[in-house]
Amino acid sequence: MSRAFVFPGQGAQSIGMGKALADAYPSAKAVFDEVDEALGEKLSALVWEGEQDALTLTQNAQPALMATSLAAMRALEAEGVSVEAASFVAGHSLGEYSALAAAGALSIADAARLLRARGKAMQDAVPVGVGAMAALLGLDFETAEAVALEAAHDQVCQAANDNDPAQVVVSGHKEAVERAVEIAKGKGARRAVLLPVSAPFHCALMQPAAEAMAEALSHVEMKAPVVPLVSNVRARAISDPTTIRSLLVEQVTGSVRWRESVAWMADQDVSEMWEVGAGKALSGMIRRIAKEVETRAVGTPEDVAAAAEALKG
Repeated sequence: MSRAFVFPGQGAQSIGMGKALADAYPSAKAVFDEVDEALGEKLSALVWEGEQDALTLTQNAQPALMATSLAAMRALEAEGVSVEAASFVAGHSLGEYSALAAAGALSIADAARLLRARGKAMQDAVPVGVGAMAALLGLDFETAEAVALEAAHDQVCQAANDNDPAQVVVSGHKEAVERAVEIAKGKGARRAVLLPVSAPFHCALMQPAAEAMAEALSHVEMKAPVVPLVSNVRARAISDPTTIRSLLVEQVTGSVRWRESVAWMADQDVSEMWEVGAGKALSGMIRRIAKEVETRAVGTPEDVAAAAEALKG
């Protein structure tokens, strides 16, 4: 039986996430301490006691979700489950940084600083109100891509997240994304709705952020992960540090190929995928992509204990 550890992206954040892990496991608490020190501020206080609006700001949500995922990973390790219990790691958008930190390719401090820079760069790339994102439900990827192309006119509109067989997110100029919503409804989408996001992620409008990340990534040490990373951009496994670095830059403007990534892992005989960190959104997507794959969310001390017990059993 082969498994993968997968790490959630933006949208999974909630006040209080990771607190029970930090209380139960000193090594999990140490992750939050390390992130606080790396950022020079008490992000942990915001995560555990702050306001949801402040946590949802991209520059806070990204390092906070990584910290929560790594706290869950450290808790698993304390129970005897190492990252090498997985054949692959993968993450949804920012979750790719969590996956790399879990697999030893990036230090936690570097991952936190990179995600703070990434969140800020993505926010600053496009003035508020100029861009938008929308979820198209009930259309396959090819149809959603055609919708985006038809909606673009002389603006940007791209398929940004290929999440599962019936959920594609489009991103770009607000007017173009609004056109895509109407076109999608005409092509039989079950629902097409604008998302409450602060910027149009994973499209060409993010080019200034990609340039900022190329600069930021050039200053950090990247090691080969001890478990191969299934890349968002490639939807297959990679381990070469130079390739990983360049694909993290490409990922800022490129599509998150989550559906293909999960399908690829299933084709490599992965029969279990553990969602390590906050929420259960990826588990739902995985079940819709590969029904034969078992999912497990690992975000609380109880989840950690149950996962460790299942592995021993």
